[in-house]
Amino acid sequence: MPSACDSLLDDIEDMVTSHDPTPHERQFARRSIVPRPRPRRQQLQPAGEELQTDSVIPGTQKIWVRTWGCSHNSSDGEYMAGQLAASGYKITENPSDADLWLLNSCTVKNPAEDHFRNSIKKAQEQNKKVVVAGCVPQAQPRTEYLKDLSVIGVQQIDRVVEVVDEAIKGHSVRLLGQKKEKGKRLGGARLDLPKIRKNPLIEIISINTGCLNACTYCKTKHARGDLASYPIEELVERARQSFQEGVCEIWLTSEDTGAYGRDIGTDLPSLLWELVKEIPEGAMLRLGMTNPPYILEHLEEMVRILQHPRVYAFLHVPVQSASDSVLMDMKREYCCADFRSVTDFLQQRVPGITIATDIICGFPGETDEDFEQTMELVRQYRFPSLFINQFYPRPGTPAAKMEQVPAHMKKQRTKELSALFHSYKPYDHKIGERQRVLVTEDSFDSQYYVAHNKFYEQVLVPKKPELKGKMVEVDIYEAGKHYMKGRPVEDAQVFTPSIAQPLQKGQVSGLPQVSLLDRLSLARSTPALRKTPVLLLCADQRSYRNLLAIKKELLLVACCLHPDKSFFLNSFC
Repeated sequence: MPSACDSLLDDIEDMVTSHDPTPHERQFARRSIVPRPRPRRQQLQPAGEELQTDSVIPGTQKIWVRTWGCSHNSSDGEYMAGQLAASGYKITENPSDADLWLLNSCTVKNPAEDHFRNSIKKAQEQNKKVVVAGCVPQAQPRTEYLKDLSVIGVQQIDRVVEVVDEAIKGHSVRLLGQKKEKGKRLGGARLDLPKIRKNPLIEIISINTGCLNACTYCKTKHARGDLASYPIEELVERARQSFQEGVCEIWLTSEDTGAYGRDIGTDLPSLLWELVKEIPEGAMLRLGMTNPPYILEHLEEMVRILQHPRVYAFLHVPVQSASDSVLMDMKREYCCADFRSVTDFLQQRVPGITIATDIICGFPGETDEDFEQTMELVRQYRFPSLFINQFYPRPGTPAAKMEQVPAHMKKQRTKELSALFHSYKPYDHKIGERQRVLVTEDSFDSQYYVAHNKFYEQVLVPKKPELKGKMVEVDIYEAGKHYMKGRPVEDAQVFTPSIAQPLQKGQVSGLPQVSLLDRLSLARSTPALRKTPVLLLCADQRSYRNLLAIKKELLLVACCLHPDKSFFLNSFC
């Protein structure tokens, strides 16, 4: 896709020319010749000017990664952070310390894009380098405020290191193309890439990208495109690796998990049954959002899967509106009766199941009668998890061209639905119950650990380190709107899932966890090797640059670039 301006380059290969300097080759003198040191003139430093000591070698800087939006976007952000860390960059949680901000955007609603745009402005005011990623630049690459910025497309996250390298050097690069094989669109980047999990206990796996629908309000479709599913064997292998790294909870995500496999001759239940075989006792699987039309085809199978002890009895099924006329204008491809059929069937066959849903208030053409139907749906089902969204027209979507509901009316309907949602308490009747919960996270206020029961209902437990990542029995003694509080049962067994120890926070998944620097430092601690010279041969320029940056920390270590990669295969494999 062409750049927003002529100064932006379309691809990374455009950066390299025949006039660029190559790395200096190290020359070795003959044994009979002793090199004579050449006297150097002392460089005079102007008064008041500080020496510039920061390295300008790409791969040594600090990067701050900020992600907005859905769990699919979160997974992309984790993959980009992991690749950067594996390449030598330092990932920081402090934006002020960072040399470059990697901003991973969401295009679902206007407020999310506003936060993204404001972050770009803030970074530029602080003279930070900026690379943008996610659905906003993919769907709107010619947006004025993205001019001159480096962009990573949603299917190009496996090339994040190349883009950041060039951004560090002051270049602008845009990678927005789609990945295809034999003319067929692929799901995206490989699943076996390095990643840094935000929570080392939770692995987010995208099972497919894009969808089969064309909702009139949706901008994400412009970014993620049509459905493209990952093969079952790749997803199973990713889950298996995650459990080997101490993960105890897996989230399956995509724009529509229910549509999984339709493009590759399989379906969602087939994938879930294969994944269930890999889940160790004490670990759990959570299924992401699915639209009503696709889940309708697999209700019997889904009941059996959701009843499995290692699968949360939880399903996110967006209804968006209870008015069939509004659903038709949205091009949602189902009617409200379909949603009711799914909900009723699952609630009858999986007692206690949590059905989460989404509702848009003030969609173009929505009348008072349409909105009242939606209110009645919420009164009937009293959804414990309800995502209420005021309608925002997204540029380039058909809904943006429709006759809009007045802003004050959209706000009023949003307030009315929110008031209805907050008028009931879904968990009060559970006080006094004994539940088994999996502890995985810290609460927002850091006062509790967050656990979830079989129905993926949030239970706050005391912040005792021995509970983290464990299954524990608790007695429910308090309930709020969005949570319950549980007290661990005295003398009850704290069950540890049969998995490995989790990675440390910030540790890179999928890589050997002993660095080259650690190995050499360990070798130097051995007296016989303390003064032994070491020559490190590097198969590529990136490794060479990284080692040049750290070799000052190592005693008697030299680095050189070996141009023939087959040398390494023949010597060390």
